[in-house]
Amino acid sequence: NDEVAMDPVECDARWWELYRRYIPDIDYDGVEEAPQNRWQRQAHIQTAPFYYVEYGLAQLGAVQVWANALQDQAGAVKSYRRALSLGGTVPLPKLFETAGARLAFDAETLREAVELMEGVIEELDAA
Repeated sequence: NDEVAMDPVECDARWWELYRRYIPDIDYDGVEEAPQNRWQRQAHIQTAPFYYVEYGLAQLGAVQVWANALQDQAGAVKSYRRALSLGGTVPLPKLFETAGARLAFDAETLREAVELMEGVIEELDAA
């Protein structure tokens, strides 16, 4: 949202909203303003805007490799090691494919990853 992004106060408010949503366990009562503009000190937001996107890409691939390992651990490890051996010599979609994963952001791929993680969390909570 270009218009909102031009207003530092709006950016501070949005950062604070997201910060509290994803890091809810830190008590900032009485000093709420302290972290509100922290996004300005995260230099990579301005200098490397896809920095955090890479975490999401890596996690999506890792969850798919994990799902494969739950079905066939030896095969999943073999595919993963084959992908590692390619290093930076192939495009990322090919690297994912070699590891037995898909570089895709469609509803099905994301649903499968989320369902696996939620299912394991429920199992662990029940234990």
